[in-house]
Amino acid sequence: MGAVGMQPAINSYACLINALGTVGRTLEADAIFQEMKELGFRPRVRSYNALLKGFLRKGLFKLATKVLMEMEELDIDPNQETYMLLLESYARSGRLEDTWLILKEIKNEGFYASSYVYSKLIGIYRDHGMWKNALDLLREMQDNGVSPDRHVYNSVIDTFGKYGQLDEAVDAFEKMKHEGFSPDIMTWNSLIKWHCKAGELHQALKFLNRMLECGFYPDPKIFVTFISCLGEEGKWREIRRAFEVMKLKGFKESGIVYGVLVDIYGQYGKFQDASECVSAMRAEGIEPSCGVFCALANAYAQQGMCEQTVSVLRLMEAEGIEINLTMLNLLINAFSNAGRHMEAVSVLEHIKESGLSPDVVTYSTLMKAFFRARKFDQVQEVYKEMESAGCVPDRKAREMLQNALLILEQRHGHKI
Repeated sequence: MGAVGMQPAINSYACLINALGTVGRTLEADAIFQEMKELGFRPRVRSYNALLKGFLRKGLFKLATKVLMEMEELDIDPNQETYMLLLESYARSGRLEDTWLILKEIKNEGFYASSYVYSKLIGIYRDHGMWKNALDLLREMQDNGVSPDRHVYNSVIDTFGKYGQLDEAVDAFEKMKHEGFSPDIMTWNSLIKWHCKAGELHQALKFLNRMLECGFYPDPKIFVTFISCLGEEGKWREIRRAFEVMKLKGFKESGIVYGVLVDIYGQYGKFQDASECVSAMRAEGIEPSCGVFCALANAYAQQGMCEQTVSVLRLMEAEGIEINLTMLNLLINAFSNAGRHMEAVSVLEHIKESGLSPDVVTYSTLMKAFFRARKFDQVQEVYKEMESAGCVPDRKAREMLQNALLILEQRHGHKI
């Protein structure tokens, strides 16, 4: 077009910026945006949103902030899409305080979040131990006339499960089906994971079988949770049986992932090196995703294999995948299980420096590290920090605190 003296319309520029940003080519998207301005076009909010989306998808929050500042300088008001982009991005990356601020602005501007965004917000409350607030948000959503969808039901089921309200989680599951929403892989994963965590392995196995009958296979991270709970009780026959049932059901493409996870957990003992695991998956035509990397890290972390967990994190970075709070929590767990509490503390400091908000899992895992190191006074300090950060301690954290206080009382001879 340029060679024949023609110039794209402003909508063409906006489409190109959006396309480049969507596939992560943010430098080119920004270059096109600057060219558009130099040619005398005044970008509309649509063009700013397109650029903003690209920056947020890659976690480039400083550049995203500059886009917002430029919009303010040019008196270009953010629209609902702008706020939704920010809300989704902050929710996904665990930036708690930024999420609250954006949610407040949305309400002040008279915009209403979609059911998908509400499900993300419920997830944030869940991750920070505020499950009662999550239910308040569900009521607010219904008051605003937004009908719950599968995303919302999944968030509610996961929230109930995480805080041990298993009967309520199953009730929400049944209500979801009654409303005409078919369970998806997230639904089954939540039910299996939290029944495992609560020691209800028989019920978890029932849900696993129902899941397989529906043609779904568990998320690799959930599969690790399942086999680790069985492994702790020495039920290797059940692990092998579950794995064989899944193979008989015909899962092929992701079969190598499950095989590697069973192997890491000691069933076969071939894959003790993270890079070998990734190579084996690639040989089967599987490109490791963020979820698969977290599953591998989880398998290593639960056995205290710190070097391998760090190796997974480095492999993930080399693939250009953003390190999230889940991965960093797994790293804390690896150091905790290995009895290396100082390294666990350094990961917490890294989380804070990265602009992420530590959640209840971060703090309770760090408490476990100090408890194992017999640093019982530090267990109490971490618990206090968790509460001051607005996280509601879970059952395990409360039990650890009580046990730490009892030991301290015995040491000092008086009540702490």
